[in-house]
Amino acid sequence: MTEKKHMTLTDNSSGKSWDLPVMEGTLGPSVVDVRKLYGDTEHFTFDPGFTSTGSCESKITYIDGDEGILLHRGYRIEDLAEHSDFMDVSYLLLHGELPSRSEKLAFEKAITYHTMVHEQLNYFFRGFRRDAHPMAIMVGVVGALSSFYHDSTDIGDPHQRMIASHRLIAKMPTIAAWAYKYSVGQPFMYPRNSLNYAENFLQMTFGVPAEEYKVSPTLARAMDRIFILHADHEQNASTSTVRIAGSSGANPFACIAAGIASLWGPAHGGANEAVLLMLQEIGHKDRIHEFIKRAKDKDDPFRLMGFGHRVYKNYDPRAKVMQKSCHEVLSELGVDDPLLELAMELEKIALEDDYFVSKKLFPNVDFYSGIILKAMGFPTTMFTVLFALARTVGWVAQWKEMIEDPNQRISRPRQLYTGYAERPYKPIDKR
Repeated sequence: MTEKKHMTLTDNSSGKSWDLPVMEGTLGPSVVDVRKLYGDTEHFTFDPGFTSTGSCESKITYIDGDEGILLHRGYRIEDLAEHSDFMDVSYLLLHGELPSRSEKLAFEKAITYHTMVHEQLNYFFRGFRRDAHPMAIMVGVVGALSSFYHDSTDIGDPHQRMIASHRLIAKMPTIAAWAYKYSVGQPFMYPRNSLNYAENFLQMTFGVPAEEYKVSPTLARAMDRIFILHADHEQNASTSTVRIAGSSGANPFACIAAGIASLWGPAHGGANEAVLLMLQEIGHKDRIHEFIKRAKDKDDPFRLMGFGHRVYKNYDPRAKVMQKSCHEVLSELGVDDPLLELAMELEKIALEDDYFVSKKLFPNVDFYSGIILKAMGFPTTMFTVLFALARTVGWVAQWKEMIEDPNQRISRPRQLYTGYAERPYKPIDKR
């Protein structure tokens, strides 16, 4: 990032002016550097939700919401989902380049041989109620990893940072699968080094000790593609949470646990479950027009879930890939799911409706992912867990980039205070 020009800020009441540096990135809008604003002007900026604030400099992910473009290290998400696998993308996010054949083999081996978790974690799981939400288990178990792996918590050591990164990426599928197994009362399945990342997760989730689990190549590829599509998404709520937690010097396991907690919110990671519930509420394609009419009514609380995006003002590029996977999975499983037929019809009608077109409410990635995961046998409580599993590599890459940034400082937002001014204390008998 290089300094391009200045923007002049003028105070109309005093007539004073200040020059603010304008910084230009590789792609996207320029940013006004306000780091010295308070010192120079005694004013803060006010930006609830930080929607107009660049919180960091990053080389990992770029989104052009107006054009529907998502790039990881310069590569389009559609190309990565079509031609790469999750290990390719994970290496890319961490290291900045796609791996050579030898680099990929070494990376896959490093991840594979970190997939087992400390055996005492068995007992940690047993401390949860059987009906505990899998995301609650994920937050607790991932946060506890720092108590098991003391040799990778020194964030000032590049080697320990990389070991922690590998451990988190490798162990997350095991922890996620075990969270599911615990909730249904089945024995934990251990990872198998002969399987790839997605295959291993499916085996640990749906396999049982009584028989050999046969992994479907189609389902494994669909699972791998879901992981790719959710791997990173710029400075979203959970990623920002990871960076804020990490800015204090917290260990990487605690930072990722913080990200999982943020992702748990229904406005962030729970959208695909909401899509499924909405489709079930609609029930039949004959009722679509009724619900579209309700969605247009400002006085009706009903909203079409899975349409539109906080960032994308065009078709979510991940949705196109997910739609293809959706058909492949349902064809493989022989599922004639009326929800998919309803979803296809809803998409068609909404894309042709002037109201949705004018507001650019296009289908997003959550629109199809819920249907795929339901068809594969995942309960809705596991949907956000899978999101967290996939997003871990993005969180880790963003955390690593932040730690290595020489300009990194502890995050400390300011506020516009609107409470009482100073007032005298009243004794209890005068209140």
